[in-house]
Amino acid sequence: MVDTDRITGAARDLGGKVQSAVGDLTGSQRDSVEGRFREAQGTAENLYGQAKDTVRHAADEAQDYAEEAYERGGHYLRRGTREVSHQVAEYPLASLVIAGLVGFGLGLLVRGSRD
Repeated sequence: MVDTDRITGAARDLGGKVQSAVGDLTGSQRDSVEGRFREAQGTAENLYGQAKDTVRHAADEAQDYAEEAYERGGHYLRRGTREVSHQVAEYPLASLVIAGLVGFGLGLLVRGSRD
């Protein structure tokens, strides 16, 4: 979607070019200067519109990447959960020992940080 500043800027730029050309042809210094001023305004407005379009496009791309990363993370989480559940079901005693060791290690870390 093209920003309206780009459209109005292009129109103002064209109008300024026409006005300055008419001023040059008729010898009217006022029309020539005013046309060039209007042309510069149109160019600036067009560039502003282009910048807004660029920022809007970058934001859309960032949102797409974030959504894709979120979906991928959910997929890997579900996959990891299934794998852990499978390992616990297959080796319950080893899982219990590992969980106990992890709990003991966390307890040491917490106790150690209080001293």
